[in-house]
Amino acid sequence: VHTQYSILDGAAAIKPLLKRAKELGMTSLAITDHGNMFGVKEFHDAAEKEGIKPILGCEVYVAGGSRFDKSGKDDRGDHLILLAKNLEGYHNLARIVSYAFIEGFYYRPRVDKELLRLYHDGIICCSACLGGELPQAIMHGNIDEAHRVVEEFKSIFGEDYYLELQLHPSGNARIDAQVYENQKKVNEVILRLAAEHGVKYIASNDVHFIMADDAPAHDRLICLNTGRDLDDPNRMRYTFQEYLKSEEEMAALFPDHPEALATTAEIAAKVESYSLEHKPLMPNFPIPDDFEIPLDKLKETFLKKLEDEALRAEVNDCASLDDVIARHPELSERLMISKQFRYLEYLTYLGAEKRYGTLSEAVRKRIEYELSTIEWMGFPGYFLIVWDFIRAAREMGVSVGPGRGSAAGSVVAYALKITSIDPMKYDLLFERFLNPDRISLPDIDVDFDDDGRQRVLEWVTQKYGADKVAHIVTFGSMAAKMAIKDVARVLKLDLSEANRLAKMVPEAPKMTLKKAYKENPDLAKEKDSPNPLISKTIHLAETLEGSVRQTGVHACGILISRDPLTDHIPIMPTEGESLMTTQYDGHFVEPIGLIKMDFLGLRTLSIIKTCLENIKKSKHLVLDENEIPLDDEETFKLFSRGETTGLFQFESPGMKKHLRNLKPNRFEDLIAMN
Repeated sequence: VHTQYSILDGAAAIKPLLKRAKELGMTSLAITDHGNMFGVKEFHDAAEKEGIKPILGCEVYVAGGSRFDKSGKDDRGDHLILLAKNLEGYHNLARIVSYAFIEGFYYRPRVDKELLRLYHDGIICCSACLGGELPQAIMHGNIDEAHRVVEEFKSIFGEDYYLELQLHPSGNARIDAQVYENQKKVNEVILRLAAEHGVKYIASNDVHFIMADDAPAHDRLICLNTGRDLDDPNRMRYTFQEYLKSEEEMAALFPDHPEALATTAEIAAKVESYSLEHKPLMPNFPIPDDFEIPLDKLKETFLKKLEDEALRAEVNDCASLDDVIARHPELSERLMISKQFRYLEYLTYLGAEKRYGTLSEAVRKRIEYELSTIEWMGFPGYFLIVWDFIRAAREMGVSVGPGRGSAAGSVVAYALKITSIDPMKYDLLFERFLNPDRISLPDIDVDFDDDGRQRVLEWVTQKYGADKVAHIVTFGSMAAKMAIKDVARVLKLDLSEANRLAKMVPEAPKMTLKKAYKENPDLAKEKDSPNPLISKTIHLAETLEGSVRQTGVHACGILISRDPLTDHIPIMPTEGESLMTTQYDGHFVEPIGLIKMDFLGLRTLSIIKTCLENIKKSKHLVLDENEIPLDDEETFKLFSRGETTGLFQFESPGMKKHLRNLKPNRFEDLIAMN
């Protein structure tokens, strides 16, 4: 099954696909997008919600030789189906697909036999469509090569290697000559090979869209992908049979081979149910070697939430917790977190004394409460990681913002100089940031000046390892206006008509054609236009709307992992950068345990930095933006005159109008207005 994450090739959106599978009575369904795993986590979650067993896979491209050899123009890779049989297979599949992008990319992400031998455990392999190595050997009449291919894959995957039968009769003589006739020829030989080599065979359908009626829309999608016109006689064409077929339809295609359908069900039964969710994989923040922790304090933290009475007694009696870990290595992470907490506690009180001087009872109680919450939730490492890269940024001369969002409610963050806003002064709530009744990872967004952001990323990569840090992918989808324009171009609808239709879609965030019909009934009327090209454009645009069009990189999201990222998630190179990018978007990285940080590059900070440098050069004054008083009379006069162009949150015409009317004269007025 190829979903819309087989970009501009698959037209099957995941939720409607699974809904249709459920209507057909299917209890399991596989995802095998071309060369990538972009949609795997989304598919897994959605399938489980529908009560369908998700089978996670990929249709990989196998290089003829080494994946590192990129000299042959035609070696774009033979197709091969890989399916994860269990959690180990999923992790191995993620590694294979990652290395296909990182090491084997040549026109397409390519694997090779070496990778398959290294990471075959837990993986089921099927010989694929006519684009596979085995069908290609048969189609070229090289039966000896076909025997060799079967034996080679059998030696790698053993009983988890299956041969594949497909039949796509289109009724179009030209297309059938290229596809259906070759499929019949290949199937005949595959049946003989299966018998001679003792390999089972399955029946499959190459799914690229959901319903048979979606074929014309998919046909236009292929035109978009290949840059060809609809009436081009030499363009790529599918058979219109690439929809999700029922058990009855598949049985009708293979009346003489019911065993092929039974073997397909056998594969589904082989696949285990497993979860991709994982507790947070917090990077191991190293505590300085010269930081000494009293044993009684370390034990106190270590024993929190440890319920095993025998273990508690062992810890209480030990002379060193390292001895306990030697006997119980599964507790090593608990010891690491305990040490991190005591170091965080030390840094917090050190910083709080610099911020507040002698600590009042209210401040001390607030710090104790926040630290106990952080300790109980197990997140001291998170605070230390953020504190560490912010400290490094300042040492490198990078401007760091004062803090934003709910993190500003933390006195611990203020003491560590993660934020520069005193929560006690402004009555900010810590519970908005971390709440023991709502277990979730902390989320601290950090602003850096535009130029400095990259330097901080490089520092983080060097500290934690290039294999443990990555950008987060984004997916650009075909919006309503774009869907109309793209379909109109393929159908050769007059450009003026295409623009007229696109302009009828209201300008609004997340606008869809369905919403547009309600807001502009004239657009809905175009569905029944007497001009068949116009009505067809609208109908096909409805089907293609929302299709994934391209990948991008999240503007600020960065992952920092405890382990190599390929142990948990598929990754790929980032264009123009050494840092990798995940193949799952931001919605799906945190549930599998990966820690997301937001590194924002802010132009405003760059401007402030330049201003301070210019003041230093011209006035010989060294100013710290964090020390500028918040009660400067001249500054409030600027606000009251509405002279706030370029000032974040206050530069819109509406805000300028309110500033002139309200004439703020204290910082709290600005807070209320914002």
